[in-house]
Amino acid sequence: MKMFVAALAAGSALALASSADAAEHQVKMLNKGYKGAMVFQPALVRAAPGDVIHFLPSDKSHNAETIKGMLPDGATEFKGKMNEEVTVTFDKEGAYGVKCAPHYGMGMVALIVVGQPVNLDAAKGVKQTGKAKSVFAELFEEAAR
Repeated sequence: MKMFVAALAAGSALALASSADAAEHQVKMLNKGYKGAMVFQPALVRAAPGDVIHFLPSDKSHNAETIKGMLPDGATEFKGKMNEEVTVTFDKEGAYGVKCAPHYGMGMVALIVVGQPVNLDAAKGVKQTGKAKSVFAELFEEAAR
C-alpha cells in the first residue's frame, strides 16, 4: 500500500510539474490591428503541447473557433461565444486553423502551430474563401520560416 501511495504522489507531482511548465499566450480579437481590419493579433502563434491560449475579445462582435479539417487527429474542436474570452489548452502537436465566424470572409483567421506541425499538408489543403485564403497563404509561409 505504501508503494501505491508513493507512486500516486510521484505521478501527481509529475503532472503538476508539467502543467507548471506550460506557457500562456494571448491573442486579441480586433476590429483593427497592425495588419489591417478584422484580425487576430498575433495571427500566428507557436506553442508547445500543453500551452494555453486566451483569445481575448478586445473589440465587440468577435468569436474564436476551429476550422473544420484544420486540426490534428485527436484534437478537440472549440467554438467560442460572441464577445467572450475563449481559453484553450492545446495538447496535440499540429497546426490549428482558427476563425472568427462573422469575419472569416474578411480574413479574420489565425494559425496556431503546436510543436511539430504534423498535419500541415492537410491543413493547407482545406479550401478557404474570401480574404481568408490569402491570409492563410501568408501564415503558412511565415510558419515555414
